[in-house]
Amino acid sequence: MRRLVLFRHGKSDWDADFRSDHERPLNGRGARSARLMGKLLAKTGETPTLVLSSTAVRATSTAQAAIKAGNWDVEYRQDHSLYGASPSSMLEYIRALPDRHGSVMLVGHEPTWSGLVSAFTGAHARVPTASMVGMRFSSARWVDVRFDGGELLWLLKPRLFEHFPL
Repeated sequence: MRRLVLFRHGKSDWDADFRSDHERPLNGRGARSARLMGKLLAKTGETPTLVLSSTAVRATSTAQAAIKAGNWDVEYRQDHSLYGASPSSMLEYIRALPDRHGSVMLVGHEPTWSGLVSAFTGAHARVPTASMVGMRFSSARWVDVRFDGGELLWLLKPRLFEHFPL
């Protein structure tokens, strides 16, 4: 059994001083939502053992804030190939994940995340900023994961939990 969590970066700050899209930072709401989602996932006991983040500033900031706020015990790495990826390139990326990690989180961007949810599960869910999508695959190895082979477990949006103490 393989579990995959897709985590979209938090709201970014379009008014900040940045030279490229890759350098666009989180805004205050984005940082708060990332921390909230980190705590929420920790409470559910669904934290992954490996977190791989896009190298875009808003994605790495989201991942790091969630990990710290939730006090996750995970291996964390950044990978530029998650920035600007397509669903088909992400399938190949996922198939190359190390099997020692049965539960993996990828932190990245739209429209790729919504496309992956649709390709893996058939569900046409939009993944808002700072939202997490949990999916399960019956595959014993990552290399066996395929489109239409996943089950949508949950879609957690930070707005639904803003008023609950965690």
